[in-house]
Amino acid sequence: MANVLADYLIALADDELILGHRVSEWCGHAPILEEDIAFANIALDEIGHARLWLELAAKELGEDPSTFPDKQAFFRSPADYRNLPLAELPNGDWAFSMLRQYLFDSFELARLEALNQSTHTGLSELAAKIRTEELYHLRHTQAWVLRLAQGTEESQQRSQKALNALWPHAQQFSSPLPAEEELNNEKKVPSSSELFSPWVSHQSDFFDEIGLALPPQTNSIDADRFTHTEHLTELLSDMQEVARLVPEGRW
Repeated sequence: MANVLADYLIALADDELILGHRVSEWCGHAPILEEDIAFANIALDEIGHARLWLELAAKELGEDPSTFPDKQAFFRSPADYRNLPLAELPNGDWAFSMLRQYLFDSFELARLEALNQSTHTGLSELAAKIRTEELYHLRHTQAWVLRLAQGTEESQQRSQKALNALWPHAQQFSSPLPAEEELNNEKKVPSSSELFSPWVSHQSDFFDEIGLALPPQTNSIDADRFTHTEHLTELLSDMQEVARLVPEGRW
């Protein structure tokens, strides 16, 4: 049975899962050992948040919360995923990955704060729980963005290059999630477009303060949650391989 809130929750989970998988690819490759551990923990948190959103979606659908998350993660095709294309882009260098994580963390925090006011009790409570961990993510990634932007000449150049590449994709944050308009009318979820303008203003001030220049928003890359790059197909092929080899396996 169709459930619009479940559709919305699954899209939230897809962002977390795909981004978490990308972050996990840095395990063993981060520039310093401490960051290898820290970024791996962020990856685990993101994937854990995906599971929490999927468990809530399962309850909305009358599915088993213990099995539904794995079914959604490992047995859907790329066309069925509803994550933002920004999450599926290859990692690039450290500046690119850290800046992408910062952009996601900062917008996600704004959304979670709004979801905490939801008229849906389960959604409000879960948003408050996830927000606590995302605050730590944001502090960590923001510190790295500042460190790279104001470090060496090379780190500043790489940071600016990453921002030039990522900012056009970041305009996708204003795209609505599935069923967002209907749920917003019921005061269950916020409007992505209404969150976006103050977020852009804040980011403009932040990047100006640390010495990076935002590219024009006219360079935005049009994309939605129903359109994906070839990178998602490659990512899911790796992520789903073992589960699809033994579909009834228990690990």
